[in-house]
Amino acid sequence: MKQFIFFSALIFSFTVTAQESVSELLKKYNSESIPYISVQELAMPSEDAILLDARELKEFETSHLEDAIHVGYDFFDIKKVTEKITDKSTRIVVYCSLGIRSEDVAEELKKEGFTDVYNLFGGIFEWKNNDFTVVDTNEEPTEDVHTFSKKWSQWLLKGHKIYD
Repeated sequence: MKQFIFFSALIFSFTVTAQESVSELLKKYNSESIPYISVQELAMPSEDAILLDARELKEFETSHLEDAIHVGYDFFDIKKVTEKITDKSTRIVVYCSLGIRSEDVAEELKKEGFTDVYNLFGGIFEWKNNDFTVVDTNEEPTEDVHTFSKKWSQWLLKGHKIYD
């Protein structure tokens, strides 16, 4: 029993430390010009939003949030988004691996006049770390998550890390 309590405390401590580290990482790279939405908020059944994936195609094809639309980052084209989403008051949640690239894409949406735009705090890594499902190109659940690089893979605590 004592071992169970010790290991539970250790896992909780590691998760909290990782969470604080993600917060620090986002503060380092983001201006916080776009409000965050937590993975718990987004996962609520009442949350109705269009999900935009701001990662590269190979990352998206490995796994993504269900029903997400790939918009990319390096070749992001605001005109393609405005063709698909014509109501600029639509709730949009942009995500990437951790929430850094997605802030840039969300800023472009705001400049274009979209009014209800959020950045997913911790991105797909936080989503998976909280045991939410990600899907592959066939919309089937998968444990694989593309982590962009070995360096960034440290932030993914659950699932199977893919990078190249």
